[in-house]
Amino acid sequence: MKWQQIPLGSIQTNCYIVENKDKTCLIVDPGGDGKKLLNLLNTRGLKPLAVLLTHAHFDHIGAVEDVRNTYQIPVYIHKQEEKWLGDPALNGSQFFPLIEPIKANAADHLIKDEGEMNIGEFTFNVCHTPGHSPGSVSYYFAKEGFVISGDALFQGSIGRTDLQGGNHAQLLKSIHDKLLTLPEETYVLSGHGPVTTIADEMDSNTFLNGF
Repeated sequence: MKWQQIPLGSIQTNCYIVENKDKTCLIVDPGGDGKKLLNLLNTRGLKPLAVLLTHAHFDHIGAVEDVRNTYQIPVYIHKQEEKWLGDPALNGSQFFPLIEPIKANAADHLIKDEGEMNIGEFTFNVCHTPGHSPGSVSYYFAKEGFVISGDALFQGSIGRTDLQGGNHAQLLKSIHDKLLTLPEETYVLSGHGPVTTIADEMDSNTFLNGF
């Protein structure tokens, strides 16, 4: 199993393609540039099974319908953001003047619990990591040694908490309780910026000091 990071959309949000040896794949946070993403999938002969969303901010959902409609696959999101996909006020697109309001259809599956999830041959764990937004989740692929953290944890930083439903204290607790407890060698695939590791963030992320 391997993964690929693809910055997409107006603010270059990281989309991730998690690929199995049989060319099936999961698409995490298709944030925009639908044609570019579809062309890449088609060129590589990949077979998407599902769209997984770490949360429903506009920069993570811009190409949801392009992927869902092209491949007729389900979309997963946490239940606390069930209504965000179709509401520009909740997903934030309404408040950015250079962004067209984004509306997507409702998710096909609501994530209600933490724990193991299986889609096709993919097995991973869902961790509820709220704070950046109420329904933020991280997807942890234990065997492969990486976690897709959305906008919870970045290299040297953490997610902003001044948007709808944000909570700084809750975000710090999520990071410490759910992410920093992972093996230190775990790769952190963030929603923006470069890949990091749990060890590096424990050692040098000043936002986490003194929690």
